[in-house]
Amino acid sequence: MRVGIPVEQNVKQLLEGIVADELLVPYTALLARSGCLLEEADELLGGPERIKALTDSGLAHVRGGGPALPPQVMPTPPNLALQSALADLARQLTAEHERLLDGHRRMLDMHPSSSAAMSGDAGQLVQILTDRNEISDMSRSLISTARRDWMTLDNYVLEASVDEFITVSPLPSFEGEVRCRAIYETRCAEHPVGVKTIEAAVEAGEEARLLPRIGMKMQIVDEAIALLPLTPTGLSGALLVRSSVIVEALREYFEFLWERAIPFGSARPESPLSPLQQKILSMMAEGLSDEGIARRADVSLSTVRRHSAAIREKLGFESRFAAGVAAVRRGWLG
Repeated sequence: MRVGIPVEQNVKQLLEGIVADELLVPYTALLARSGCLLEEADELLGGPERIKALTDSGLAHVRGGGPALPPQVMPTPPNLALQSALADLARQLTAEHERLLDGHRRMLDMHPSSSAAMSGDAGQLVQILTDRNEISDMSRSLISTARRDWMTLDNYVLEASVDEFITVSPLPSFEGEVRCRAIYETRCAEHPVGVKTIEAAVEAGEEARLLPRIGMKMQIVDEAIALLPLTPTGLSGALLVRSSVIVEALREYFEFLWERAIPFGSARPESPLSPLQQKILSMMAEGLSDEGIARRADVSLSTVRRHSAAIREKLGFESRFAAGVAAVRRGWLG
C-alpha cells in the first residue's frame, strides 16, 4: 500500500531536522512501500550499512523469516519513529553534557581560578612563566579557549629580525562565535612580512587596527585570562593572570586603545582644520589655557578663542576635553 502525499508531508514535518537526512530519505522510501523484502532492501535503502543504521536508530525493524514468510524490512510508524529519535537525541545530549561537565572539572583542577578568587589565594590568580617553550605554547593555545572575545596588542618587538620572523598560525575557525580583535603598532604594517601577517589574520576573521606606538604585547581571553610580558618580547618571562579584577582592567585599557586606533587598511582621515587650528588643537589637547596657547602661538587671545570655538563646532563638542578625545578618535591628532 502506497502512502499518500499528505502522509509523506506529515513525515517530513515530524522528522526533518530531527532525523539525519541520510536516514530520513531511505526511511521515507521504505514508508512509501510499506516495507520491502530484505533481499530487495539493499537496492531500495542503499546497502546493508544503511539498513543497519535504520534498525539501530529505531526507524525500521526486520520481521519474519522462513519459507512461508520471507524476512521483510518494515518501517516504524512515524509517531513512534519521532519518539525513538527524540529518545536517541536525549541520550546523546546527556552524554555530551557529561563530557562538558567532565571537561569543566578538569579545567578547574588545572586552573582553579574560581575557587582561588573566593579564597583570595593570590598564587592561583597570578602565575609567573619563565620557560620559553611553556610561554610559546601558552600563547598559541590560549586563543583556543576563547568563547566570546580574543584581544591582542602587538608592538612587533621580536628577538629575530622581521625578515626571519615566521608568520604565526592562522586563527582557528570560530564560526562567528568569537570576536577577534588586534591592535598592531604601525610599523607592523610598514614591513612586507608584517603586513602579510596582518592581512592573513584579517582574512581569517580578525578585526585589526593600528596605533603609532604600543607599549607592550598583551593577550586577553574573554573576562577570564590575560597573558602579559615581563620582558620586551615576552618570551623570556610572562605573567599569566586569572584575577577577574585585573583582567577587567586590562580589557578597559584595550577598549581605550581600540577607540583611538585606526582600522587596518584605511588611511588616516584628512583634518578639515587650517594649519593654525591644527596647532591650536594640539595645544588644547596638551591642556594649555587659551592664554598659554596665545603666548606660544604668538597670536592674540581673541584669535585663539575664535579658532577654539570653530574647532569645537567642527568636532561637535563644547567641552575642550571631549573635543580633544574626538579629535584623537578621528585621527586629527597624531
